[in-house]
Amino acid sequence: MTETEHARQNLLSKLADDVSDSRVLDAIRRVPRERFVTPATADLAYQDIALPIPAGQTISQPTMVAIMVAELELRMSDKVLEIGAGSGYQAAILSELAREVITLERIPELAESARSVLSKLGYRNVRVELAGPRLGREEDAPYNAIIVAAAAPRLPLSLLDQMEPGGRLVVPVGDRLEQTLIKVVKGAEGFTTRTVTACRFVPLIAEDAWPDDSAVSTVL
Repeated sequence: MTETEHARQNLLSKLADDVSDSRVLDAIRRVPRERFVTPATADLAYQDIALPIPAGQTISQPTMVAIMVAELELRMSDKVLEIGAGSGYQAAILSELAREVITLERIPELAESARSVLSKLGYRNVRVELAGPRLGREEDAPYNAIIVAAAAPRLPLSLLDQMEPGGRLVVPVGDRLEQTLIKVVKGAEGFTTRTVTACRFVPLIAEDAWPDDSAVSTVL
């Protein structure tokens, strides 16, 4: 067993303490996280820590990625919207579990890099698009699942409108420093919400979220 494979196995064992969904763990096993970080930090790719990527952004801690993806309860027939493409790592995991993934990134440098890495690795069911001023991507709605990799000041109504009946939304909600991860399910007669865990993301930048002078959006 190589050193990288040993580190991957150790990480997966740790993730199994927080996530019981074997499909999610298998997807994480298949995605080479070292391809989504900088060469300088590739040897840390399977540590359970956030790591820097270009444009002053980060690739999130694997535990948080695993928890968020598991909460989506994805099916292979699902169409998923991700807000905050970053390195493309989480989009790759989502693509292992869903029919189609559309991922949005507001920093052009990161969008192009994510698009390139995902293409080289053969993830054909992922589309990377530049984010607009409004949340989501209405022209491709509705979605079975939406995952947001940045903190909203409140539940984003514009995203709720883009969900299919039975759709799931996972989003951090709170102030600029601390948030709670919230899961929303769209039912026939309204929405149900559940608190998942405490978390910390940088602010979500959009017309119906935080203003552009607060910070740049998070990345994964």
